[in-house]
Amino acid sequence: MNIGLRFLCFLFVLLLSGCAHVISKDLRTKADPSLTLSQVRQDPEAFKGKMVLWGGEIIETLNLKDATTQIEVYQKPLGWRGEPRGVITSEGRFLILTDQSLDPYLYRSGRRITVAGEILGTKVKPLGEMDYHYPLIASKQIHLWPEYVYVYDPYPYYFDPWWYYGPRWYWGIGFHYHYRR
Repeated sequence: MNIGLRFLCFLFVLLLSGCAHVISKDLRTKADPSLTLSQVRQDPEAFKGKMVLWGGEIIETLNLKDATTQIEVYQKPLGWRGEPRGVITSEGRFLILTDQSLDPYLYRSGRRITVAGEILGTKVKPLGEMDYHYPLIASKQIHLWPEYVYVYDPYPYYFDPWWYYGPRWYWGIGFHYHYRR
C-alpha cells in the first residue's frame, strides 16, 4: 500500500471514531430503546432490573454518606450519538445513583449528561409542595458532555494584519461558541 492510501485510511478511521456513540456498544445492546421515562414512572416495579439509556440536564448533585452520589436529571430526548438534544420537551425527572463519589462542581446544575443504567425502582422526594416519584437508575456508565461558552470577539478581521491567512477572516464582530476547557 502506498503512503497516500495509508494516510487516507488512517484519516477515515480517525473521523469515524469522532462520530462514535458515547456509551459502549455492550450497554447499548442491553438497553431497551423503547422504554421511556413516562412508562417507568407509571409502573416502576414492572421495569425493575431493565437497562435504559437516558439523558438530560443535571438539576442537582448530592454526595451521600456512603460514598455514593445521587444526581437529579431533567430528562431530554437523545440524539444519534447519545447527546441530549436542546429541546424543551421532557418526560420528567429521574435520579442516577453512582457507586462512587463525584465532584458536584463538575456535575453541576445545567450540565448535560447521558447515562446507561439499571432501573432500581422509585424514590419519593419533595418537589415544591408535592411528593414526586423519581425513577431511580443505578449507573453502569455516565458521560458528561462538554460545555459551550459564548465568547465575544471585539476585534473584527479588518484590524488583524493576518486576517486573510487565519480562520478568523469570515468571523467579523460578534458572539461565537467554544468548548470550555
